[in-house]
Formats: sequence, structure tokens, C-alpha cells
Amino acid sequence: HCITVRIGVSGRCKVDPIYKRSPDMTKSLMTKSEQLLRIDDHDFTMRPAFGGPPIPVGVDVQVESLDTISEVDMDFTMTLYLRHYWKDERLSFPSNNNQSMTFDSRLVKKIWVPDMFFVHSKRSFIHDTTTDNVMLRVYPDGNVLYSLRVTVTAMCNMDLSRFPLDTQTCSLEIESYAYTDDDLMLYWKKGNESLNTDDRISLSQFLIQKFHTTTKLAFYSSTGWYNRLYIHFTLRRHIFFFLLQTYFPATLMVMLSWVSFWIDRRAVPARVPLGITTVLTMSTIITGVNASMPRVSYIKAVDIYLWVSFVFVFLSVIEYAAVNYLSTVQERKERKLRERLPCTCGIGNPDEMMIDPQITGYGSTDVNITGNYGLPENGGRQERILAQVALNDPQITGQVKASRGYVNIWIDTHAIDKYSRVVFPGAYILFNIIYWSIYL
Repeated sequence: HCITVRIGVSGRCKVDPIYKRSPDMTKSLMTKSEQLLRIDDHDFTMRPAFGGPPIPVGVDVQVESLDTISEVDMDFTMTLYLRHYWKDERLSFPSNNNQSMTFDSRLVKKIWVPDMFFVHSKRSFIHDTTTDNVMLRVYPDGNVLYSLRVTVTAMCNMDLSRFPLDTQTCSLEIESYAYTDDDLMLYWKKGNESLNTDDRISLSQFLIQKFHTTTKLAFYSSTGWYNRLYIHFTLRRHIFFFLLQTYFPATLMVMLSWVSFWIDRRAVPARVPLGITTVLTMSTIITGVNASMPRVSYIKAVDIYLWVSFVFVFLSVIEYAAVNYLSTVQERKERKLRERLPCTCGIGNPDEMMIDPQITGYGSTDVNITGNYGLPENGGRQERILAQVALNDPQITGQVKASRGYVNIWIDTHAIDKYSRVVFPGAYILFNIIYWSIYL
């Protein structure tokens, strides 16, 4: 139908040239580019130079970010730009200025591209905001650059035997899924310089020490040999966080348990809660560390430190139990000995008896020499006097000797605390010297 008409002599309607539909330049350019690349003239389901030698495909990678390293899941997440370079003469086109043509993901679906995948990957995806992050650049001689931005989560087998003083090496592996080395030859385009990293890459728990690349052949029994590219990166864990959160608290708990050695053995309400508190605190530290770690079947470095510290805290509790038990045994033997001694009623001043040689059989100088039988310094003077009086009596002395003597049955429980004040810190310092010299 004519919308705007002019009636001519013949009576026919004529369309005004002003209202003629303008051509769709976008559609004509797209059609022209596809015709220029002769996409419809070739079967792009087959690789370039099919039936001939393997097609070389160069690869280079730029790492945009290294997002997370998980010890529990034994994996890492990396975002990178993956670029492929190859030559497909079917895409060559004439050009006067040797200028390339750039396309997005819509043309990628119509031509042949390498079928790369990440070996041992758990999850991976191509970014699609705001459109698919894919770029295809074709040169007049048929050389092709295919680039995509991808995030991949891949497996990393970590050895945590030296955790948290460890160094981990993880690898991202790239391989063709369908084409063996007879059809496709993968290689790093510029050797070790094919891997570039962003200078702003940093991790909270790790220091990135080194990135490097290697190439190997992978064999599958059913399909054959494949070229595989490796991206290796070495990470060293920061120790300062674990010093503050684990090592320092554990060391302080061990030192706190030593305070009980300076508390009187009769102060049971003071020493028992102190020992129990340090033991429970060490158990909480051990539980907190293991809660954020995988359940590995071997011992980690942090486990050695925490469990040795736990043993020191536990032994401080056992030390007081030994002191308390020996004190109880000592008091029981004292009571039995008092029952064997003659009645001391009528003795006016025991201090005078100590210095009277006719009664005690010892001089004033002998008392200082022989009067100390390992008795405690406080509260043991009167018992020492009675023991000397009893030993002066031949009848009582025979009874005491029959029970191996009064001197042998007295145990100085104070000496255990005195020795513990030196032995426990010395042993713990020695352990720390050995531990840090091995793992640092």
C-alpha cells in the first residue's frame, strides 16, 4: 500500500523518494564480515589442517587475583585471563592495511576454538557481566587470538605437617579435553614469561613467593597422550597471626601453671583451681585450632607445641597431687611415732631441753648440726625436740630403729616444689629451643 502517493498521468501511485527505507548498515556489515571470513564455506567442526601435523596452540596467562586458599577443602580460587594463539587459514581474509578484526562470543560459537579445560578443577565459570567476557581477534593471515576471563577453583594437595610454619606449592593445570598430542600441541607462547601477575595480588595468610610454568605430557590409558600446561605458585604462610592467637597464649598458660610452685602446699583452694583453669584453657586452645583445620591423619607442628604445653600444664597439677599425697603420708607417720614416744607431760620448756646436754645428749652446737632431719622450717621444732628425747632413751630408740628410724620416715615435701621451680622452666625452654630450631 502507498502511504504517501502522487497521482501521475497513468493513474499509478508513486512512492516519494524521501520515504524510501534506509538500509540496515549493522546487518550489512555483519553479513560482510562473515562473508569476508567465509565462515559458511568451511566446516569448522574439524580442527585446522585436519589430517596433517598437530596444530600448535600457544597459551599465555595473566593472573588477575588469587582469592582464597582453603586448608579445610584443600583448594584455591584464582581469576585469570586465559589467551590462546593459533593459525587457522580458513579465517584468512584480504586486507590492504593488515588490520585485524575483533569479535565477541557470538562468533566464537561459529568457528573452531581449542577445547581447553582445567584439570582437577572443582568449579569454574566464564564471567558474563555485562556480557560474556570473551574476545576473538582475527588477523588477515589467519592468526587468531582467543581470550577469556575465567575464575576457577582447583584442588591443591597441601602437606600440613609443618603447619603453621609451612610453605605450600599449588598448581593450575590446563589441558585439551578431546585432542591428543597428535592433533594439538599446547605450549607456553613465551616460555616462563607467558605468565604475568598483577602486582596488587596479596593474601591475608600467605606471602606469594614465586610463580612459574612447566609443560608435561599426561597419559590416559583409554585415549592416549595429552599436552598439559602447569602454573605453579609457591606460598609461605605468615606466622605472626598464629604467634598471637596460638603460641603466645599457650606459652602464657604454661608459665601460669608454674605459679603454683610458689604457693604454700596447704593452700589447697589456691593451687587446685589454678591447675584446673590452666588445663581447661589449654584444652580450649587445642580445640579451637583443630576446629579450623582438616582432619588429617598425621601430626602437625602446631599439634606438637600445643600438646607438649598441655603435658607441662598437666604435670604441674600432678606435681601438687604428689606434694599433697606425700604430706598426708608424712603426717600419718608422725602421728604413729608420737604414739610410741613416752608422755612428755611435765616438760616445762622444750627449748631448755634442747640445750641441756644431760637431757638430750646433744650440745648447743650439736643441735644445729644434727637437729635438722629434713624437717620443715615452720611448725616442726617441738616435734624435733621430742624426737631427740626419744632417741636418748635406749628402749624407745630400739623401737624407732625397728621402724627404720625417725630420720628416714620424714620426707621434705618442700623440696619437690623447689626442684619444680627449676626443672619445669628449664625443660620448657629446652623444648622451645629444639622446636623453633627445627621448624623455622
